[in-house]
Amino acid sequence: MGAIERLRDIEEIRQVKHRYLRCVDLKLWDELGDTLTEDATLDTGTSAFGKLAEITGRPEIIAFFRARLGPAMLTGHTASQPEITVDGDTAAGIWSHHETVLATRHRMVIASTGFCEERYERGADARWRIARTSHVRTYEVMASLDDLPSFKIIAALGGELPENPYDDARPPADMAPARAGGSNGATAHSAGFSARRPPAGPGTGHGQ
Repeated sequence: MGAIERLRDIEEIRQVKHRYLRCVDLKLWDELGDTLTEDATLDTGTSAFGKLAEITGRPEIIAFFRARLGPAMLTGHTASQPEITVDGDTAAGIWSHHETVLATRHRMVIASTGFCEERYERGADARWRIARTSHVRTYEVMASLDDLPSFKIIAALGGELPENPYDDARPPADMAPARAGGSNGATAHSAGFSARRPPAGPGTGHGQ
């Protein structure tokens, strides 16, 4: 394999990895399936779902995500610093991995960082797919949103806020009505408010 072909394969693998994460965060389950081989394996590497889980099979992985990451679970994933080696129609990769999960129904926030170790296979259609993805977490933390009185969710996937960002139906004194914007997600603007100035004191802002 020449250098150009190897670089092309590495870029295609990078693309399928990023597409996988995008589909997870946007809950595009049908599209997500096309990033996995038929017998792919997912090793979550976390007990946040109740126990360590290893799931094998494309339909089983998609079913796991559908069940665990419903509308009340807002997620954000990033992967960087890839180390990818290609050997014919197989490849291996290690990624620095960061994850944030907002469990709005349970009012919990989970954050973790670590490394994702993956195997890839090139299919009969010449496309690379993920054959195995597993996580080694350097740390994982959890906190109750009830312990963060200033924490407010002001944008959410799907266009609806999972909770009322204000306890009072009227906007706070430092907020003014604003016309709804054209965002795909629900924001403070689409909820009818626009910030004029930062909050005057603790416990009144939208800080995360």
